[in-house]
Amino acid sequence: MVTGVMDVTDGDFEAEVIGAQLPVLVEFTADWCPPCRQMGPVLKALASEEGDRLKVVQLDVDSNPRTTNAYKVLSMPTFMVFRGGEPVKSMVGARAKRRLLEELSDVL
Repeated sequence: MVTGVMDVTDGDFEAEVIGAQLPVLVEFTADWCPPCRQMGPVLKALASEEGDRLKVVQLDVDSNPRTTNAYKVLSMPTFMVFRGGEPVKSMVGARAKRRLLEELSDVL
């Protein structure tokens, strides 16, 4: 787990993501995925800088197949932004923090 970034599971996804007050950035990740690990510091920085406007969480695809399949996640890392319980944006692949912030600007 990355500091400031919460791990979510099939069991608490509804409460932590669907029911969240803030927009939520979910990283669908896996231990065996090098680009996912590379995103750790980026997500930590994002969580600390944007924590008042955005909740950042990670979901391990291997441990949580129900949620992974429900949102048809096929590649890691996949980032999805949920707002009001609905996925409003999806991005695939590692990216620099600046690019990630640019891509999130319309949902923050």
